[in-house]
Amino acid sequence: MAVRNGRTVRDLRRGNRTAVLQRLYFDGPMSRFELGPATGLSSGSVSNVVAELVADGLVEEAGSVDSDGGRPRTLLRVVPDSGHMIGVDVGETRVRVELFDLTLTELARTERPLERQRYGSDCAPEGEGASEGEGQSEGEGAAAADRPPERPGDELAPALGGGPSSKRREYDVDVIVGHIRDGIAEVLAEAGIAPERLLGVGIGVPGIVARTPEEGAVVHGQTIGWDAVPLESLLRSSCQLPDTVPYFADNGARTLGQAEMWFGAGRGARNAVVVLFGSGVGACLVTEDVEHGRSVEWGHLTVRVRGRRCRCGALGCLEAYAGAEALLDRWREEGGRPPEGTDEETALTAMLTAAYPTEDGTEPDPVALAVLEETAEYLGAGLSDLINLFQPERILIGGWAGLQLGTRFLPAVRRHAASYALRYPAERVSIDLGRLGPDAVTVGAAILPLADFFARGGRRAEPVSEGPSPAWRTALEERAPH
Repeated sequence: MAVRNGRTVRDLRRGNRTAVLQRLYFDGPMSRFELGPATGLSSGSVSNVVAELVADGLVEEAGSVDSDGGRPRTLLRVVPDSGHMIGVDVGETRVRVELFDLTLTELARTERPLERQRYGSDCAPEGEGASEGEGQSEGEGAAAADRPPERPGDELAPALGGGPSSKRREYDVDVIVGHIRDGIAEVLAEAGIAPERLLGVGIGVPGIVARTPEEGAVVHGQTIGWDAVPLESLLRSSCQLPDTVPYFADNGARTLGQAEMWFGAGRGARNAVVVLFGSGVGACLVTEDVEHGRSVEWGHLTVRVRGRRCRCGALGCLEAYAGAEALLDRWREEGGRPPEGTDEETALTAMLTAAYPTEDGTEPDPVALAVLEETAEYLGAGLSDLINLFQPERILIGGWAGLQLGTRFLPAVRRHAASYALRYPAERVSIDLGRLGPDAVTVGAAILPLADFFARGGRRAEPVSEGPSPAWRTALEERAPH
């Protein structure tokens, strides 16, 4: 039955369940009396909704509090084990899989390291020099010079601080799918949770995520060599999960933003930008119009015309100067010595130790310090564009590299952001670190199925029915020429 604004009674009931469930989730335990003004529902509606949620096993009593002269008021809370979610972070150095209960308490986790890989057939392996001619014989260097440029501007890149073909980390699709499949099976077995109890699997990935009716989530990850990878359909065919368990894939910056806005430093802000600073850089924009956030490929904003070659293949991207991978490359090119045979996280730690020594009497490495200071300026300049374009209340910096650089880095980033941005919006924005630590992308990925569960009023997703087509569709098909 439809009501005046076009919503059905079923829609209204679902909305009421969502309102009560979310309020108990974020602000509980609460009494029925408190839920009324908190949700805007009448006392009768609150009582009916609570009775349904208790009957469904989603809400339970959690003690009581004294009232003003009357009987004690019973407190209500969300039942932690009434649902479970899996969050997956496909990161630069590892694939992390975590299992959570409904209150996002971690029940089990596993990590699968990603082997250090060559970036491309004609690129130097990671850890070797990136400058022109390094690691080549004289004949090989001449042959390379005679080759036509791969893209417009390639002939300029060596002179401007980047080889003709930037180093690009190729992610083997089968390896990533295998890591996710095995990780899901491992955390479920460790916690003793049946797959049927999952509300869904959320996955944060590098790149742009599109969705198609046929294949679900399709990943376009130019910096990792993924061109229209049908990740969801690959996981469905590989993972031993029931068809009723949905998959939610999204950009890692958006999952980070989701986590910080729900539980971290972004909570309460109406307009914020959450930056993911890892091997590359990305951002999530949250506004009143985009409540759950929208990922933006901020790392591929051009900050220098004819600049360094980025992993995506273009020249002068912010990521070519401000990402951890580029930061380490620049240190190496200027004569720095990152430890051989280590991953980026370990190498960045070594760079920070060189620039900011903790031992008394040890002089800072001037090269590492200069590269870090220049990186702070590039990052601040990039943030100024976000400030000018979106005028956010808060900018939060997360990701493993952002957290490593931490408070040492932040004052310089703030100073440069203010100097490059327009004065009015710059005076009204705060720039801080995220609060949720290195697991924020995984937590945000788990929030994707949780948010869908809330939107359904606390009901699980139902499989698509294969029933008869609507009458209007049948009529149109009969009119179509054959």
